[in-house]
Amino acid sequence: MANSGVALSNLSLSWADGTPVFRDLDAAFNAGRTGVVGLNGSGKSTLLRVIAGQLIPDQGSVTTTGSSAYLAQDITLDTDVSVESVLGIAAIRAALRRVETGAGTDADFESLAGRWDVEEQALSLLHRLGLAAIVPDIEALDRPVGELSGGETVLLGLTAQLLKNPDVLLLDEPTNNLDLAARKRLYAALQQFSGTTIVVSHDRELLDTMDAIAEVRDGTIRRYGGNYTHYREVVDAEQQAAHAAIRDARSDMQKQKRELIAARTKLDRRGRYGQKMQDNKREPKIVMGARKRAAQVSAGKLRGNHVAKVEDAQSELERAQAAVREDREIRIDLPETAVHAGQVVLELPETTLRTGQTVQMEVAGPERISLVGPNGVGKSTLLDAIVASGPRVPFRVLPQRLNIFDEDASVAENVAAAAPHAMTEQVRGRLARFLFRGADADTPVHALSGGERLRAALAAVLLAEPAPGLLILDEPTNNLDMASLEHLRSALADYQGALIVVSHDQRFLDDLDLTAQWTLTAERLEITQL
Repeated sequence: MANSGVALSNLSLSWADGTPVFRDLDAAFNAGRTGVVGLNGSGKSTLLRVIAGQLIPDQGSVTTTGSSAYLAQDITLDTDVSVESVLGIAAIRAALRRVETGAGTDADFESLAGRWDVEEQALSLLHRLGLAAIVPDIEALDRPVGELSGGETVLLGLTAQLLKNPDVLLLDEPTNNLDLAARKRLYAALQQFSGTTIVVSHDRELLDTMDAIAEVRDGTIRRYGGNYTHYREVVDAEQQAAHAAIRDARSDMQKQKRELIAARTKLDRRGRYGQKMQDNKREPKIVMGARKRAAQVSAGKLRGNHVAKVEDAQSELERAQAAVREDREIRIDLPETAVHAGQVVLELPETTLRTGQTVQMEVAGPERISLVGPNGVGKSTLLDAIVASGPRVPFRVLPQRLNIFDEDASVAENVAAAAPHAMTEQVRGRLARFLFRGADADTPVHALSGGERLRAALAAVLLAEPAPGLLILDEPTNNLDMASLEHLRSALADYQGALIVVSHDQRFLDDLDLTAQWTLTAERLEITQL
């Protein structure tokens, strides 16, 4: 698979309403692993669908060397369908059974060429990706998939794509809904894949295993050699240089404007002096004519020199400003959320979760706690028990689906409903700190993008009355782009109350300055102070 790859040539694509997604795009993805990043709505998933052949561009071409396999972001499975059907090997297994019983046809033998061990391959892959409990042996390939969790669905879908032995593997947010152990297995599987891998993801740990990063921005693709950490270093250095260029350009423009004003003042003085001489007829006509011609020449030089310099300086400033990204940060002050050291935040009496574990706990002070554990172990059930127990301080929950809104109401109306005593001006002033300024605050929630919806949800819970002394977040980073992740991180950095966060994103948890980790297993809850 060393010669595998994807090339995009002069590719353009627009939505039905004429909105351009890509225009005259040229890009190449060579053998190895490339992570695709960009803001929500920039076209990352659309790019994968174009490469996979699910979307036809308006112009240009996509050239794929070898075969390709595509794993979409949202996988839904019919619970009655068999594992072998999801894996795409039902027909091959049927041919294998006919051959084994002596009823095989020439077509059966042809379809089995090079695939006699497909069952063993499928079982090996399933077990390597942690699905042994679902498919413990070859016979279990016949069983229906049943009620798979979101993470198990993703891993089963990945197994199906890998069984195709593709040269090019296309993955859209493959670690969404995966617990930490499953993520590690997926990382390992991608490390072993020898073809071309193109992965759309916000998972920084996964992106740090990539050989290159491709950023989709403003309808273009820019490729960076190295992993995500290297990409951030390059972008940060470029942004520092861009800000320095703005400062230099502004300084030069101010200088050119001062020189233009000085030159005009000098010319005006000369003009007034010449007019005075002419009015008083104190100089010969030939001298006054020469003076007038000299003034006209000077004015021409002014227009051609100083005015041009000001225009050049203005153009340089605009170029420098265009290089600065507008990925703004949330900046808020939340003193009302402060919890004093020793203040009891919650007290959960001995409680048996539906998964069988017995838990008991007390939280005091502004603790910042991560709740981790494999999928299905009962983390969400534990959060429900904490909420049902009635925390001792005002609290708010930021659920995984962010379904806390009146969808038809505006952002400002939703926040006002959560803080009914706040004046309209206060609500809008606070929303501005969450980057909803002016008319943006009047946007109906149902029209928000994923990142905007997160910011609106943060505003609704953090600006609520009474101010929450406890904030509970259930998988808050799913489906967030990098800018939205930074918005979440910066908002939580300013939060002064107690925090309980369920997340499989270890890099995100590392950023939260945690004080404790709760590890929930099938047997018990282990509490570790950090």
